[in-house]
Amino acid sequence: MRATRLTGSAAILLIIGVIFVACSSSPTPPSTTPSPAAEKKEPALYTAKNCMSQMANAAARWQSDAMPVHLESGLNAESTGHDGKSTIWRAMFASPGRGTWRTFTCSGSRLKEEAPIGVTSSTEITSSPDMSRAMFQSMLLIVDSDKAFAIAQENGGANVLKNNPQQPIVYSLDWDSSKKQLVWVIMYGTSHSDAKGVGVIDATTGKFLRAGK
Repeated sequence: MRATRLTGSAAILLIIGVIFVACSSSPTPPSTTPSPAAEKKEPALYTAKNCMSQMANAAARWQSDAMPVHLESGLNAESTGHDGKSTIWRAMFASPGRGTWRTFTCSGSRLKEEAPIGVTSSTEITSSPDMSRAMFQSMLLIVDSDKAFAIAQENGGANVLKNNPQQPIVYSLDWDSSKKQLVWVIMYGTSHSDAKGVGVIDATTGKFLRAGK
């Protein structure tokens, strides 16, 4: 009878031991240490030709005969326009057949106040009669904005940046109907009123045409 009690006690101790081992070997609970913050997404800086091709494709899906009328860069906290790059480029495209135009925006910006990443467009607006004279072929844009920047720097722009390394630069592309030229206007400033200098460059040949203010 005593042997039976000892055997029962031994069995109970064995079970307790197994439970203890099982508990002590249970998986370690996940760490409560907070994970590192997600990596901040950087904005994408584009040259004009990069964005022009994207916007031209979007414009063609809108109207097959759509042609660019005007292109310009945007200024924001992500880019001052140096090196011919910006996170925002906007272009007007007009449809001769439909008699309307739309503004397309190419964005690489991460700012809340800017257009979202990719290409977006405005509502359709009726064209003015003289807008047809401002239309141009995208293929005439051979000299990209980074090259235009370099040319402007060689013709006085370097002195402007020497005086103010943070000088904002705005780029605009338009068709000069009187001279039959597609031209870059490189403006060292946020507007003509505060510009420290302006350079005009042939966007097809890269020839520096003139300087101004």
